[in-house]
Amino acid sequence: MAVFSEFTLPSKDGSHRIACYQWSPGGKVRAVVQIVHGVVEHMGRYGAFARFLADRGYLVVGGDHLGHGKTVDDGKYGYLGRKNGWTLATADVRSLRVLMGERCPGVPYFLFGHSMGSFLVRTYLCAYPGTVSGAILSGTGQEKAALVAAGRVLASAVCALKGPDTVSDLVYDLALGGYNKQFRPNRTSADWISRDEAVVDSYLADPFCTFKPTAGLFRDMMEGLQYISDRKNLAMMDPRTPVYLFSGDNDPVGANGKGVEKVYGYFKAAGTKDLTMKLYPGGRHEMLNEINRDEVCADVLAWLEAHV
Repeated sequence: MAVFSEFTLPSKDGSHRIACYQWSPGGKVRAVVQIVHGVVEHMGRYGAFARFLADRGYLVVGGDHLGHGKTVDDGKYGYLGRKNGWTLATADVRSLRVLMGERCPGVPYFLFGHSMGSFLVRTYLCAYPGTVSGAILSGTGQEKAALVAAGRVLASAVCALKGPDTVSDLVYDLALGGYNKQFRPNRTSADWISRDEAVVDSYLADPFCTFKPTAGLFRDMMEGLQYISDRKNLAMMDPRTPVYLFSGDNDPVGANGKGVEKVYGYFKAAGTKDLTMKLYPGGRHEMLNEINRDEVCADVLAWLEAHV
């Protein structure tokens, strides 16, 4: 049976402590899986998946990003920092990886990133090549370069005029507001995350999932998306690191599969030798919380088992 615990570690921003969650197996640790969560959510939402893996010998760990979950101690949700927010968030992922490597030496180590977390994992693979045994990307994607550039300009302008901790409805609507449109008529504002209505209702009732991100976070994320689509940065990845991408083919973040295929192409062009992609018919953004979650978890486990 999984043993749950919590701890903190200092953020690279020098002022916050990252709230970390850990699910440990009852016996020997076969491998570590570090989860990197998405925007406007937190690590507490990954308990069921973490226990599933822990019951099979995997130690699962993850931290709430700056501006998310229990890491927030100043009321500034959806805010990575005044500057260099993306670099700080990636560095915090690295800090937890180093710490857990010290606590669990000599075992395989995997990163699992969902949505914005998948963008951070992709950044990590460029910035810290060869330091993990594999990477799993859930709900990833890549908008067109012109759209990302325009979003960065707009968010940066709002940051310059009103401050990076400002919440801009215009920036939010352009960045995330359109995801629900393809599911009209909508039952809720979050139909796009899952076909499971109980999951959607739980998400909307979660106080850690009800804020709008700041203009600064969108600026930082656009910078991150530009970084992980730059061929020079992609060339820095270790091509020996296995990568598994999975998504729903009805996920607007991944352009209903086309964006996932685009990211697959990036890894292929960069020479990644062990590369797998799976698209689930009808699936929306959170495949771990979809109506076929048991199938999805089994597929992730099978990929891990093949790489431990």
